[in-house]
Amino acid sequence: MSWALLLALCALLLLAVQLLRFLRADGDLTLLWAEWQGRRPEWELTDMVVWVTGASSGIGEELAYQLSKLGVSLVLSARRENELERVKRRCLENSNLKGKDILVLPLDLTDTSSHEVATKAVLQEFGRIDVLVNNGGRSQRSLCLDTSLDVYKELIDLNYLGTVSLTKCVLPHMIERKQGKIVTVNSLLGFMSVPLSSGYCASKHALRGFFNGLRTELATYPGITVSNICPGPVQSDIVKNALTEEVTKSVGNDGDQSYKMAANRCVRLMLISMANDLQEVWISDQPFLSVAYLWQYMPTWAFWITSKMGKKRIENFKSGVDADSSYFKFFKKKNS
Repeated sequence: MSWALLLALCALLLLAVQLLRFLRADGDLTLLWAEWQGRRPEWELTDMVVWVTGASSGIGEELAYQLSKLGVSLVLSARRENELERVKRRCLENSNLKGKDILVLPLDLTDTSSHEVATKAVLQEFGRIDVLVNNGGRSQRSLCLDTSLDVYKELIDLNYLGTVSLTKCVLPHMIERKQGKIVTVNSLLGFMSVPLSSGYCASKHALRGFFNGLRTELATYPGITVSNICPGPVQSDIVKNALTEEVTKSVGNDGDQSYKMAANRCVRLMLISMANDLQEVWISDQPFLSVAYLWQYMPTWAFWITSKMGKKRIENFKSGVDADSSYFKFFKKKNS
């Protein structure tokens, strides 16, 4: 066998291995490389002061649990103080933290007038803010024609303007110290779009644009990093709490969670991205991860595929079943 043929076979084998790894991947390739060869959260995040919004449930709640085991000082914010206290108790039960290491700070992201006061409260308690995790927000499940304009305003006020406001309050402190991490839990829908979530997609697109722009303005402060975390479907209450056609209505049920990524795996990958200061990461099981790559590199194909999938999504929604369950179950069945 000639050397040329041997090299060609090795290249094909390597390509096949990488394709198999991608089909089983639950994050973008840069993130998975960092998981394998990068810095560990256990090395990089210990002893930091981390402020998490939306900490009363879902990704934010799981993030609090995993961060507490790293020995960080935590600030837990959301609107429901009783749920924050519950999360705090569990953090204390499952870690070596003491009560003084966790500050429960109720916060309404839409009440931007309260953000400066909240920031001062954190600084008074801990003296610094090393990491701000912008996780608070709501999703949407309704068709554009049926949806009140008030719903779109609510999504922009909460998901976008509330996050921008809090970031602007924390940023001067980080600039003064010339260090800090601003981590925003965005979504794959921050650069993709699907039916039933036009307002949610708009708010997440806006967040991505803002933080990408902010990163360029902070180029002279290399110690301050800006990260966009873009998860796909994750097991949480996000569908249950999603707005529908009126601001007074929400979906009210969890839907099918079986096809979604477990929150603990999503958060672990988030921590890896934070430890390695990755600018943007995609966290999702297949097939959404592949669709994300199509949106990034082959948008014409992505529009066509999303339109096909979107028809079924709308049909599911109108039938009262989980919007995404059918094609996710099909994919898992074919690849199990």
